[in-house]
Amino acid sequence: MPVAIPGIRGTDHIGFTVPDLDEAEDFLVGVLGAIRVYTLGSKQADDEWMTRQLGVHPRTAIREIRFYRLAHGSNLEVFQYDSADGQSAQPRNSDIGGHHLALYVDDMNGAVAYLREQGVEVMGDPVVSGGASTGQRWIYFRAPWGMQFELVSYPDGKIYETAVEYQDSAGSVLWHPARPAE
Repeated sequence: MPVAIPGIRGTDHIGFTVPDLDEAEDFLVGVLGAIRVYTLGSKQADDEWMTRQLGVHPRTAIREIRFYRLAHGSNLEVFQYDSADGQSAQPRNSDIGGHHLALYVDDMNGAVAYLREQGVEVMGDPVVSGGASTGQRWIYFRAPWGMQFELVSYPDGKIYETAVEYQDSAGSVLWHPARPAE
């Protein structure tokens, strides 16, 4: 049995920082269909709390935090900071700390067409995966502030789920958003 944090259940939320919360909300709610659940106001400390708790400059302030629910996946915690020591550019996937947020869709073609109709920057064309991921298609797109998102779809599963040559000794499968109980 693998060692784990006692009582771990899974991902509760994904947090990220944006330059403009209203622009982010327009995208998250108006394009992706997220639901705004609640907001927390500003936070600034006169001591070392921001550095100790969040790893940022001690005089940095959180302007606002908004929480969203996105369909049946993880919640989103979206920050806007007033950074006391400046802000770095959006990291690329190849940078340390680079990341993307992948969203599962049932209809890849319909989802890509929708994003393009909404004026969203869709990066290339859907890619057909191979190897253990055969059965999956994916494509990246960007939020207005440059953060990369991905659409992913594998309605009939991925080959690793049934092909013996791809299964490890644990015999486990990745969690599937369309079949959350499995």
